[in-house]
Amino acid sequence: MTTTNAGAAAERSAFYRELKQLHMSPLWESLSVLVPHTPNGPCVPALWKWDDVFPFIGRAGALITAEEAVRRVLILENPALPGQASVTQSLYAGLQLILPGEVAPAHRHVQSALRFIVHGKGAYTAVDGERTTMYPGDFIITPSWTWHDHGNDGLEGEAAEPVVWLDGLDIPIVRFFDAGFEEKSTDKSQRVSRPEGNALTRYGNNLLPVDYEPSSPTSPIFSYPYARSREVLDRLYRDGEVDAWHGVKLRYVNPATGGWPMPTLATFIQYLPRGFSGKPFRSTDGAVYSVVEGRGRVVVDGTSFAFGPKDHFVVPSWKTHALHADEDAVLFSFSDRPVQTALNILREEKLAA
Repeated sequence: MTTTNAGAAAERSAFYRELKQLHMSPLWESLSVLVPHTPNGPCVPALWKWDDVFPFIGRAGALITAEEAVRRVLILENPALPGQASVTQSLYAGLQLILPGEVAPAHRHVQSALRFIVHGKGAYTAVDGERTTMYPGDFIITPSWTWHDHGNDGLEGEAAEPVVWLDGLDIPIVRFFDAGFEEKSTDKSQRVSRPEGNALTRYGNNLLPVDYEPSSPTSPIFSYPYARSREVLDRLYRDGEVDAWHGVKLRYVNPATGGWPMPTLATFIQYLPRGFSGKPFRSTDGAVYSVVEGRGRVVVDGTSFAFGPKDHFVVPSWKTHALHADEDAVLFSFSDRPVQTALNILREEKLAA
């Protein structure tokens, strides 16, 4: 370095130090990071094997009650985001346990939440005065600022069993806006005012009440049974509607609008027939997957992750990935696609090989 260059560098450094005292900084020193040539977020792909995590879920059940914890959940943290309670920079995911006889007390919060039932049956979620009994593969919504509680009474005539579900929330998005509020109910459980299945009957059969006016962007259906979804996947596969990248993939919808079930979270279910070898795909909406049935693998940027029933994995934003099925497989997933679509920043690519 010449004397002239050294002098200029020293002058710049002094300038930057003085700027720092004013809580300012030079854009040109960070422009390539703030406006990158291509997405370069810190998140990494990760897999949580059910056989590895289930013993810890059981230990959590022995250490703390659902009432003490309010929500007994083990968070799925992205390895690149330790301590941030985030599976991607915009999404939260965790595995919640409720044991026979327990109640997770009623509360409500600004954050929108989904439940996807992973293990066990017979527990319930109550949302806005209606209960729904939960079975593996069911997708359930708790809308923003809506009272909800959970319990595990078991099924009539059957011994109650532990139930585990995947929680997906927009916690990081709400945190970004500093807009989070929560309220606890004075009652342990909310009063049930409508029979089970009422919302599905009113809104889930291509019909709506004659005077229905949406009061929220969230779907008026809060329970999407797996039995219905699985039947549709089977029928479409038999009809030959298999995409080379996704297999048979469907998105859950708000039946009143045809849009997303929640304003911040998109949810999907897909079927991969045995032997399916998907072409590579990438999208700016990173996604969290829950394996309902079958075995296979996902290859993310050249790294292969083998998955089986009840496993979970995350594919971060703009990571090239391809799905492969060793057996008939069904995958549930969720992402922040509604937010990216609303902001007109979503980009995706179906790659040839």
